[in-house]
Amino acid sequence: MGERMRAHDWAATPLGPMDTWPLPLLTMVCACLNSPMLGTVLWGPDLIMLYNDAYIPSLADRHPYALGIPVAEVWGDTWELVAPPFLEAMTTGEGFMRNDVALPMVRRGLPELTYWNFTATPIRGETGDIAGLLNQGVEITEQHRTTAELRELNIDLENKVTERAFARGQTWRVSPDILGVLNAKGHFEVSNPAWAAVLGWSEAEVARTFFMDFIHPDDHAASQEAWDAAILRGSPALRFENRYRHKNGDWHWLSWVAVPDQGKVYCSARDVTQIKESEKELASRTAERDRMWETSPDLMLVIDFEGVFQRVNPAWTAVLGYSADELVSHHVNEFVLPDDHLQTQGAYELAAEGGLPRIENRYRHKDGSIRWISWVAAPAGDVTYATGRDITTGKLQAGALLRAEEALRQSQKMEAIGQLTGGVAHDFNNLLTVIKSSTDLLRRPGLAADRQAHYVSAISDTVDRAAKLTVQLLAFARRQTLKPEVFDAVGSVRAMSEMLTTLTGSRIRIVTRLPSAPCFMDADPSQFDTALVNMAINARDAMNGEGQLTICVESVNQMPTVRMPPAVPGSFIAVSITDTGGGIPDAYRDKIFEPFFTTKGVGQGTGLGLSQVFGFAKQSGGEVTVSSTVGNGSTFTLYLPQVNALPYVKNIAPVEALMDGHGTCVLVVEDNTDVGTFAVQTLADLGYVTVWAANAAEAMAELAKDAGRFDVVFSDVVMPGMNGIDLAHEIRRQYQNLPVLLTSGYSHILAQNGTDGFELLQKPYSVEQLSRLLRKVAAQQRRT
Repeated sequence: MGERMRAHDWAATPLGPMDTWPLPLLTMVCACLNSPMLGTVLWGPDLIMLYNDAYIPSLADRHPYALGIPVAEVWGDTWELVAPPFLEAMTTGEGFMRNDVALPMVRRGLPELTYWNFTATPIRGETGDIAGLLNQGVEITEQHRTTAELRELNIDLENKVTERAFARGQTWRVSPDILGVLNAKGHFEVSNPAWAAVLGWSEAEVARTFFMDFIHPDDHAASQEAWDAAILRGSPALRFENRYRHKNGDWHWLSWVAVPDQGKVYCSARDVTQIKESEKELASRTAERDRMWETSPDLMLVIDFEGVFQRVNPAWTAVLGYSADELVSHHVNEFVLPDDHLQTQGAYELAAEGGLPRIENRYRHKDGSIRWISWVAAPAGDVTYATGRDITTGKLQAGALLRAEEALRQSQKMEAIGQLTGGVAHDFNNLLTVIKSSTDLLRRPGLAADRQAHYVSAISDTVDRAAKLTVQLLAFARRQTLKPEVFDAVGSVRAMSEMLTTLTGSRIRIVTRLPSAPCFMDADPSQFDTALVNMAINARDAMNGEGQLTICVESVNQMPTVRMPPAVPGSFIAVSITDTGGGIPDAYRDKIFEPFFTTKGVGQGTGLGLSQVFGFAKQSGGEVTVSSTVGNGSTFTLYLPQVNALPYVKNIAPVEALMDGHGTCVLVVEDNTDVGTFAVQTLADLGYVTVWAANAAEAMAELAKDAGRFDVVFSDVVMPGMNGIDLAHEIRRQYQNLPVLLTSGYSHILAQNGTDGFELLQKPYSVEQLSRLLRKVAAQQRRT
């Protein structure tokens, strides 16, 4: 029946494909199929039938049609007679038992009155609701008939003792049971027609035959003993069983009732061959189950709802080292690690509520080692049956794999750091060489004024290049201090496209495809321009200075997720640059945004341009993608969040010359001695009065003495103890009318949170920048 059930087209039934069945249904169907008792699982509101081999004979010609069909449709009027308790059990969740129930049936086209003993046990689904019933039963039609007929036969036999003629009446002729009378020597004197129907022997062939001539040789001794008890001691034989030979040579099991009376033995027998075969099959299945219990490599147990072992199989000794005596009557937590006690308790408590727990927990081996066990369990009655498998090896392998993956990630991380630091060291050493050589040459006596100017200019230009390199690195790492503002991307691209002609050269034709309406974004405009320049330079180099560069701006409703973490959904502006170069080989596709990665020759690029684009995009809440086909060019697309606000219009003041401090008092807060000394000297040269504090605590102490003497505070951000941002907030809280100018080369606080409204001077800064920002900050009205 199991093969038929697996081959059945369940997708055409309300149950759906078997691999979608809930675990309670699968568990009960498996239990039903393996049960020797007649059984069927009635599932769902329609009580769809799933039955075992033992149930098939009761269905007669309804099999296999009944499989997967609602029970009411299969049994028709018969179902209406027994339906109420089944339906009540589905509602209340309480099972029931019925005995000796008469049910009219039509079998093989013929009406028949049958008798049954049956039970119905509610099955709870995965949610705890009653999802079906397990209906098990035993047809007792034959037993009922036997009991009735034996009752009648005994009455008849009693009457025959007193009235022989009546005993040989109509009942004798029509009885389906074998009837006979033996004399004191054990020879049949008379027999009824049932002998021919059951064993093939006619009344004439039975007459005067010694009863032992029909009996199987292995049953001779027991049969002789029963005969002696009857004929010698007058003891009747009740339900005595032995095997009689059919005329065709087969052996039939008969169950006898024999009553001695006045030197004769009156007997009746019923053919129980089929019952014996069923018992034999049941014994075989029981033995098979016992063999599985004894030989299974998996742990098997019976445990009560309090967590106490009732029975265990021998695998416990092989897997965990404990004998059955060391486990039975002991609580499960004696063997489970303490950290897993609550989970284990929850499992057997779930089973007590009718659930089907599945857990993994750790057991301590008798030798002290730890074993991981994976369990599946199902309740039955007042106990839980569970099977566990040792998954320790799998757990150890999974742990080893995780450690190997972590080691690989660490190795890749160190490789990336090595590449990054190597690139930084190479470029900075080049810059430092220029600065070092220029300073050495400036020390030479008698150096001409034009050469002095040349070397000073070289130092200044090199410092600017070093600052630019730092900005590009911070951009890639998403640690730069951005100054976002709302601006029109279309206008910015239109303005940049005119400048890009000079950058790309006359042999590259620049084409723009821009919408007529403005597209506003909230980002750092200078970094946006830098990103455009870097993408354009990349495109120019990919075309070897000749081809077409197309710039396109458009609004999009979504941003593709190409890297982790995923981008924020919403409206975005996509700015793409397409070239007609040779395309990007697949081997380079995943590396092009790495810092210092370049395919150009030595001295033709730093490898930081695209990394700046990548860092700027990610830090601005956007993304950058690339699509490329070797031989057909590439398209880089920069996605940035779109906003509906109007752009902020700056009031651009003309560049001012160096301004004299005119005695403006500045509190300089700088922990680096060299930088602090230089700042104080520079401010003094500009006409400022300065007081130098090495940290925030000293600065607050100076302010506590007399804050009114200071016109402005000029503070570094990164300092030991209180940082510059916190110092600025504290000054704003205590001295509201005292302005603060911050300066930093890099700060993770600034990268994450910005300047909180304070003016910021980026290091390295020029004297002109310092003069201009100090004048701006100091000119602010001091509030009273």
